[in-house]
Amino acid sequence: MSCFLTYATMCLIAQHGNHTNLRYNHMQSEILSSYATAEYLLVIEPHEALREEIMQVKKYFGETYDCAASGTGRPNITLVRFQQYEMIEQRIVHRLHLLATAHASFMVELHDFGSLPTHSIFINVTTKTQIVELVKAIRPIQHLLKIDKDRKPHFITEPYISIARKLLPWQYEKGWLEMNNTHFSGMFVADHLLLLRKREGEKKYTTVKKFQLMNVRVIATQGELFV
Repeated sequence: MSCFLTYATMCLIAQHGNHTNLRYNHMQSEILSSYATAEYLLVIEPHEALREEIMQVKKYFGETYDCAASGTGRPNITLVRFQQYEMIEQRIVHRLHLLATAHASFMVELHDFGSLPTHSIFINVTTKTQIVELVKAIRPIQHLLKIDKDRKPHFITEPYISIARKLLPWQYEKGWLEMNNTHFSGMFVADHLLLLRKREGEKKYTTVKKFQLMNVRVIATQGELFV
C-alpha cells in the first residue's frame, strides 16, 4: 500500500515521528481513509444497435417480471470489477492504456440465454477464448486494483451480458422458463474497452476512459513497469 502514498502523505507521516511499524501502518490507514474511494468496472460494450436490442430485452424482462433494475444499466461484458482510491485512478488509466494498445480487436458472438440458479439470467457469450486472454493480460497490474487485502479485484473468466440479477425465487422461476425458450443471437467487434466508475452515493456508473484495442506493441520504460 505504501507505494500508493503521495510525497505529501509521506511527509505528514514523518512529521509525527516515532516511526515504529505499528504506528506507521496505523497512520497510513488513517491518512488513506480520508481519500475518496470508488467502485470501478472494466468492460467490453457492444455496438450501439446491438446495445439497444439488448436493452429492449432487459426492459421487457423488467416490466414483465416486476424487476425495475433489469431495465437499467448499459449492456456490457465485465472483465474485472474493483474498488480503489480515486487518487490512484490516473495510474490505472495509464497501465490500461498500455495493455489495450497492445491487444488486437476480436469478434464476440452471443447466443441465447443462460442462468445462475436461482438469481441471475444473462445472454451467453459463445466466443470466450480471447476475452479470457484479455482478462489474464490484466492480472499483472492487479496490485493497482487492490485497495487492501480484504478488497481484492474480481476477475471475470466466464463472460456474459447480464439481463437480470438478484432475482426473487418467483422472478427467476417464471423468467427463466420464458428466457430458456427464447432465441437470441448477435455479434460485434470488440475494438475498445471502457473503464467505468461509481462514486459513493451515486447510483449509476459513468465513463472514465475509453481504450482502443490497437494491436500495437508498446515498449514500456523500466519506470513505467512500476507505475
